Amino acid sequence: MKPSWFQGSPLNSLAIGFASPVGYLLQEVMIALAIFSIGVAGLGTLMLSTSANNTAANILTQATLLAVERLENLKMESIPDLTTGSYSDPNNPIDARGRSGGIFHRTWVIEDPVGYDTARRIRVTVSWNRSGANRTIELTTITRGDGT
Repeated sequence: MKPSWFQGSPLNSLAIGFASPVGYLLQEVMIALAIFSIGVAGLGTLMLSTSANNTAANILTQATLLAVERLENLKMESIPDLTTGSYSDPNNPIDARGRSGGIFHRTWVIEDPVGYDTARRIRVTVSWNRSGANRTIELTTITRGDGT
């Protein structure tokens, strides 16, 4: 029952055709569920791509650390011990700790960049295959031996 002041009011004509203010329409609920579903699907996709990118970054970090480890070990050698040539890790393929049985292949090349037998250019390459694509990281330095 409407109050008496509402009967002749322009508000009465506005109220005609509107849903009852008691609850929500089924259409409103369905629209809210559709918006919520789109948001949840977006979050799921975001979580999957973040996980894949974290895994790829972790593998890249492991490869970089393997290259740095070999590079630093070679820099500690004296120049006469750094014979020029191409070398491969005897444990290939190696894991993240340099042990046999992983996904990484580590190689290095030692060159005499100036020709006076006073320095060496060392290039360490670590390669691996991820999701059908070959990946490589390469670090290069010039050393005078004994850690310098």
